[in-house]
Amino acid sequence: MKNVFVYSDAFQTYRFSPEHPFNQLRVKLSYDLLQKGGFIREEQIVVPRIATEEEIALIHDQNYIEAIKKAGEGKLDKQTALQYGLGTDDVPMFAGMHEASALLVGGTLTAVDYVLEGKAEHALNLGGGLHHGFHNKASGFCIYNDSAIAIKYIQKKYGLRVMYIDTDAHHGDGVQASFYDDPNVCTVSIHETGRYLFPGTGDVNERGQGAGYGYSFNVPLDAFTEDESFLYTYRTLIREIAAYFEPDVILTQNGVDAHYYDPLTHLCATINIYQEIPKIAHEIAHEYCNGRWIAVGGGGYDIWRVVPRAWSLIWLEMNHMRNIASGLLPLEWVDAWKQQAPVQLPLHWEDPENMYKSIPRKKEIEEKNYLSLTKCLEPLRTNLKNMIM
Repeated sequence: MKNVFVYSDAFQTYRFSPEHPFNQLRVKLSYDLLQKGGFIREEQIVVPRIATEEEIALIHDQNYIEAIKKAGEGKLDKQTALQYGLGTDDVPMFAGMHEASALLVGGTLTAVDYVLEGKAEHALNLGGGLHHGFHNKASGFCIYNDSAIAIKYIQKKYGLRVMYIDTDAHHGDGVQASFYDDPNVCTVSIHETGRYLFPGTGDVNERGQGAGYGYSFNVPLDAFTEDESFLYTYRTLIREIAAYFEPDVILTQNGVDAHYYDPLTHLCATINIYQEIPKIAHEIAHEYCNGRWIAVGGGGYDIWRVVPRAWSLIWLEMNHMRNIASGLLPLEWVDAWKQQAPVQLPLHWEDPENMYKSIPRKKEIEEKNYLSLTKCLEPLRTNLKNMIM
């Protein structure tokens, strides 16, 4: 098996409420699109395991883990819950919270082991990518931070240097915080500026601290950023940082909420960026990491029109099938879900032309993003220049 797809219908148990925007049905929709298109083989599908408490405690405080378990049993009082970021609009308590969250973490650890034990070259766990979880606090729909746990797990079990790449529209604050002082983990986040969007962090000046200074990279994009500026920033940032850091393995968080249709953000990207993002990651993995690439999901709240197409593109890229993603979507998939969908399902892999009106501030936005990118990379470029001299 060159590539594996980690999946279980039990991912659906991570569900706050029917009205909550975080809906793991999107994982099933993506999986079903790949299946009905004939893009995935049965032997490539791997069932996730449940992460142990010891593994979760690589990042999270034991008291926090106990609070999650109590919350899932209906035994955590409201005041204590709020101290841990629980019982809020973003992270309501629900039955079986610990078990559902541990399965998502276990899915990412399953992906890690398949790649780093040499049983697969690339692995995809769309159930993961919960990058806002902190050491002792839930945040932004995220309870346990599977990516941070996976990175610490990689360090402990395999002793490798990790490059974490986050293209979610929201800043990857929880992962950054977990490794802010660690020079063996390079965190990279491209996101909408915190001036307008949760969590309000991810400024260019957040570069790490202590021994980890210079290994945290952030480029906040201006609201209404379009494809060209997003992709220029992404390509430039990832290539220069990879050449500087020379990772042993890459872990990519693939939130797809930068799309114009997404109801929670203010960016104007199209499906085109989700063809290029995994392509560049794939190239970097082979150039620096002997192909070792673990990918997880993340944000994405237009679960019908955007997420299945965008996430399918990661798998297609991993399997050198990106050229298939053109023209009509598998009609069997459209027919299977169109009655349940509250919006009209797309019929094509491509977005419709003239999806939105022209952005009058386009040039100004691009200039702002270019300045942010330049400011982000300035210390790195200076260091490289000094090394050459």
